[in-house]
Amino acid sequence: MVRVPVAALNRRLHRTPDRNRTARALPALEPAARPRPWLNALGLCAVVLAGAWLGLLVVGNVRAPVGPMDTTMALRPSLTGGTKINVSPLGALTLDSHVAPVRLDVNVDQLDPPRAQALVDHPERISGLQDEVARDVEHGTLDLALRSGVAVVTGATALGLAVYRRPRTAVTAGGLALTLLAASGACAYATWNPKSVLEPRFSGLLSSAPSVVGNARSIVTEFDVYQQELARLVTNVTKLYDVTSTLPAYQPDPATLRVLHVSDIHLNPASWKIIGSLVKQYKVDVIVDSGDTMDHGTAAENGFLDPIADLGVPYVWVRGNHDSRVTQRYLERMRNVHVLDDGRARTVAGLRFAGIGDPQYTPDRSVAPGGDAAERLAGDRLASALRDQRAAGTPVDVAVAHEPVAARETDGQVPLVLCGHLHHEGTELLKYGTRLRMEGSTGGSGLRAVEGRYPDPIEASILYVDRDSHRLQAWDEIRLGGLGLTTAEVSRHLPEDVLDHRRSGTTPGPDTASPASP
Repeated sequence: MVRVPVAALNRRLHRTPDRNRTARALPALEPAARPRPWLNALGLCAVVLAGAWLGLLVVGNVRAPVGPMDTTMALRPSLTGGTKINVSPLGALTLDSHVAPVRLDVNVDQLDPPRAQALVDHPERISGLQDEVARDVEHGTLDLALRSGVAVVTGATALGLAVYRRPRTAVTAGGLALTLLAASGACAYATWNPKSVLEPRFSGLLSSAPSVVGNARSIVTEFDVYQQELARLVTNVTKLYDVTSTLPAYQPDPATLRVLHVSDIHLNPASWKIIGSLVKQYKVDVIVDSGDTMDHGTAAENGFLDPIADLGVPYVWVRGNHDSRVTQRYLERMRNVHVLDDGRARTVAGLRFAGIGDPQYTPDRSVAPGGDAAERLAGDRLASALRDQRAAGTPVDVAVAHEPVAARETDGQVPLVLCGHLHHEGTELLKYGTRLRMEGSTGGSGLRAVEGRYPDPIEASILYVDRDSHRLQAWDEIRLGGLGLTTAEVSRHLPEDVLDHRRSGTTPGPDTASPASP
């Protein structure tokens, strides 16, 4: 008989149930540990897409010249494909050029003056402009394809390595990204529609382009006429760039405040180039805009105002009859803009301004215009506010209104009142001593300036105000010959009292009467 110790027997008896319990538990754990290939594949696809998108976003842009313009091309993920051409700040046009999960974005950055000037000097080159543009676009898209391939591979590989920490998986992600881009390119090539240029969709300010330029189909059927108009437009814009870059410089008296008066820009984007040039060359302290900056006052036009933030000096503005309350609210949110309305006074750059917005909004055809009666009533309200300011011991130096009818109602309440509206310059000494200074159209009457054979001139003024007395000492009328004309004329004017003092050999105070360079 074999004797087994009781302790050993007990260990055997207890060990057997433990093994049985473990065996029974294992089947329950197996489903949780089983790998799920579809989930892993879904995660890899997400990494590939995200990495490719980030790569395109960071390094997928290509600068490419297209004709006389500098452009930036980029590929962007899209469900519908197509091509979007951004012409800031005018808006954009969209073409149904292809069907693919990528969209071609083309940003028109700027007109290149030397290349445009070559077209001006040699108009015969316009006939070959279409072929030149086609070649430029072809070269640009080839460069973009190479850059985009590198971008998606780099982005997907880097993100794959960061997520999985396995080089093989990261390389797989890069290969899949390149395959996806190649498939998208093949799809775009297979569905390419060259006739899409005949049916563009306009947005922003360009939504009025068909009525201004003409129907796209008529351009195709009458291409010779359109070609001549294109040549004239390129010539005009190029000459405008030349004029604004050669405006005379002026060395101002340090004891003088310099006020740039502009008005009636009417959505002409070239005005911001001119204003920026004047601000720098004349060392302007403050800009006063007496209204009609817009054409219809719609929310779609608001983006046109964004360059104001980059002018570098305070911008004082009143509402014109083409500016809406929507426009006014948009400007009120800008950091360097001071909106004047209801006679409220503001001190800007050492001068005290007060103004009132135009009571009429003429693009709204549902409201009958109030005419001169409404303007005189608005002028009376402004004059009343000016009297209150003077009684309170805080007199206003410069009043601003859009309409001359309203501005004249301030006579006797302020030394100087600024206005616009009539699209021509003028100065008038009113009965009770207030000087009315009316500005022309700093936009050359707006975008319509490219249509006529003899466009309106582009006008602005530099007002020289004594820093101590806050009185007008002189002003320069600046007149550009309009689009297509290379004349730039600057004329100096003195108020009668300053002129009388000069003739008598005395001076009422510091002034800046030295002539500007012609």
